[in-house]
Amino acid sequence: MASGYFEYLRDLLIERSGLVLTPDKSYLIETRLMPVALSMGYQNIEEMVQVLKSSRNETLVTAICEAMNTHESLFFRDQVPFDLFKTLILPQLLKRRADKRHFRIWCAACSTGQEPYSLAMVLKAATAKLKGWKTEIIATDISHSVLARARKGLFSQFEIQRGLPVQMLVKHFSHIGEHWQLNQDIRDMVDFRHYNLLTEPKLLGMFDMILCRNVLIYFNVETKTQVLSSIGSVLRDDGVLFLGSAESTMGLTDKLWPVEAGCGVYRHSHITSCIADALETKHFGA
Repeated sequence: MASGYFEYLRDLLIERSGLVLTPDKSYLIETRLMPVALSMGYQNIEEMVQVLKSSRNETLVTAICEAMNTHESLFFRDQVPFDLFKTLILPQLLKRRADKRHFRIWCAACSTGQEPYSLAMVLKAATAKLKGWKTEIIATDISHSVLARARKGLFSQFEIQRGLPVQMLVKHFSHIGEHWQLNQDIRDMVDFRHYNLLTEPKLLGMFDMILCRNVLIYFNVETKTQVLSSIGSVLRDDGVLFLGSAESTMGLTDKLWPVEAGCGVYRHSHITSCIADALETKHFGA
């Protein structure tokens, strides 16, 4: 790639999506942006970047950011967070929110929807306990294209095989050609919205549980700190935050504190009683 193009795209991605593109990952520019350049009518990436430098076309900026972000997801990823939700956190929510009979969950950077849909299936299994309750699952992502896919709830055989229990496939999916589609009742349980983690989250409202897993690993320290501050501002005082198993708040904020080492659960550090209290007395492996 011509001199200066890597630096320009690197700075653009940090500014607009927080993504850190290091020199050893420069090959991703070729593999992910050549299709974008061709679809936009440019002969190559160099020509596309030159036009972008002179015009700052927002449609093109969006297409580049969406193409460069990694959209990795699978059903019941890492399993432990979903086990914790089902066996410990959900009972705590039912106890602590009994007066309002309402709780809200945010899945940040949801990609094609496997994470929020996994939670929806867990909640569906608890229908009897949740009678008369209002439950909300808000799922957000920076990419319009993956959100469009997520809303359809249509998955390939490969995607289905990655973490989805057979009994849930039989119960909640219909076979359509070479794909599997989630039944409408499960799809209706998730509200997909476009959202950039670098922007103010207050319009999303407050949440009792937030999942922002395997996202911070793509950011630099400054962006990680900003995102954690934003997330903390919309997490209820006694709420629970899930990060990825390889992620930590250490050195980034003193306002979010691990509940139990190894399981990626965090709480507000100034609260002595929270939904995650039950986890303090039960050990889960990483």
